[in-house]
Amino acid sequence: MFAFLICIASLCFLMLVAYRGFSVILFAPVAALAAVLLTEPSSVLPVYSGLFMDKMVVFVKLYFPVFMLGAIFGKVIELSGFARSIVSSVIRMVGAERAMLSIVLVGALLTYGGVSLFVVVFAVYPFAAEMFRQGDIPKRLIPGTIALGAFTFTMDSLPGTPQIQNIIPATFFKTNGMAAPILGTIGGIFILIVGITYLNWRRKVAQAAGEGYGSGHHNEPEVADEKSTVNPVIAILPLFVVGIGNLIFTRWAFPAIYGTGNSEVALIPGTKPIVQSVSSFLAIWSVETALLLGILTVVVFSWKTIASKFGEGSKTAIAGSLLASLNTASEYGFGAVIAALPGFVVVKNALTAIPNPLVNEALTVTTLAGITGSASGGMSIALAAMADQFIAAANAANIPLEVFHRVAAMASGGMDTLPHNGAVITLLAVTGLTHRQSYKDIFAITCIKTLAVFVVITTYYLTGLV
Repeated sequence: MFAFLICIASLCFLMLVAYRGFSVILFAPVAALAAVLLTEPSSVLPVYSGLFMDKMVVFVKLYFPVFMLGAIFGKVIELSGFARSIVSSVIRMVGAERAMLSIVLVGALLTYGGVSLFVVVFAVYPFAAEMFRQGDIPKRLIPGTIALGAFTFTMDSLPGTPQIQNIIPATFFKTNGMAAPILGTIGGIFILIVGITYLNWRRKVAQAAGEGYGSGHHNEPEVADEKSTVNPVIAILPLFVVGIGNLIFTRWAFPAIYGTGNSEVALIPGTKPIVQSVSSFLAIWSVETALLLGILTVVVFSWKTIASKFGEGSKTAIAGSLLASLNTASEYGFGAVIAALPGFVVVKNALTAIPNPLVNEALTVTTLAGITGSASGGMSIALAAMADQFIAAANAANIPLEVFHRVAAMASGGMDTLPHNGAVITLLAVTGLTHRQSYKDIFAITCIKTLAVFVVITTYYLTGLV
């Protein structure tokens, strides 16, 4: 019990400091190592160097280029005036009162197209800020709106989404990304409708109180000159280049070039080759290349507009991407340390006592995702430990494994978005807002997302639909 309390105390401490605006780059190792100190004092330094820093460096190695290119992509879209052009067109088509729905749909389109949700945050924020400013909607509602579009139904609910949260269950249950298409679609529609209803209610409450976009905000995108807007077809082209490019590189181009095994490259004949697993980096290489093409597309069509501002703008973007990636990497290291503690085993064992197999899976995955602050990390830990148990339960109860796939995927994106979650911290850093200002709405979206998992489970038991 003491070991369990140590894990909970460490988690609560990190959530508290994150909510109060302190840097998790500083406090994630403090929280993790304090838990180690109370568990096994002599292991503090080995765990710090061999586990925390190892996992943190691995995360930076894998994802920093994605953060950097995503930030630059968002910045050139902002500087070029493309964001203003798209926003003006959307407002003309759907009306300023539907600004939130527009941002949700743009984020959903990118996420479902395979663009990393971290990249979506950087890319969508300039559009959101411009649209909310023109609609005089409080800026503090932007994070919740982006979260609904990028972190929910297109991340793991809708069948076929290429996000990692929909891929991990397939490796355990021998299913595929299209698992349980009817249930996934029902869950996705539930999240979208309830989420939009909630956000519109929040907007109306703020409007009734006389609250508008506000002033004195941080990280505000540059307001482009009204005359600098371009044709909206050209303005939206970079988004399609990123989405379609990512799909082409992932499914056809890079597999044809590198195959699906290991790539061996010897830059100097006769020297030891550089060996790299293609499957491990295929998705990352694809999105990085697609982002480069997106940036080049903006440059080609708007070089004269952005040339004088690109130097300073790129410095700002890179600085922001460094902070965002290190925040998330620190969370990744924290989750790895907590998952290695004896108290974490207590949590896993306690969850196995839940009798209903689908409810057991949902609660196990979402709890571990919440503790580790990572949807993919929590789900990987849960399924690695309990997949055989879930498969046996599925066979005994005659429940298709596709249902277990969809429930695991959706549950991973539930309570993972607690205050210490890396994506949440990145979202707030990019938008220039704090937990105190905007986390309430992110948490509401989190609760809606978690509730959707149980809507899907109930639907299955009532109808048998898969």
